[in-house]
Amino acid sequence: MDQVIEAKELQIERKRFQVEFRENDRGKFLLIREESHGRRNTIIVPSTGLEEFTGAIDDVLTVAENGAKLSAR
Repeated sequence: MDQVIEAKELQIERKRFQVEFRENDRGKFLLIREESHGRRNTIIVPSTGLEEFTGAIDDVLTVAENGAKLSAR
């Protein structure tokens, strides 16, 4: 059975997100759950890949922000 180490819920527009850091007998992991219009989607990232996962998100957002600034010129 999973043990929740830390959890946070947030509502963005019509979507509800749950972000939980959990642990079970196989290790620690980040669980991201999205609920919208009665549907639920889940992403699970093992703790060993969290740095790479968050780095990829940062990279995508940085490029998107820089691209948006260049497009505004």
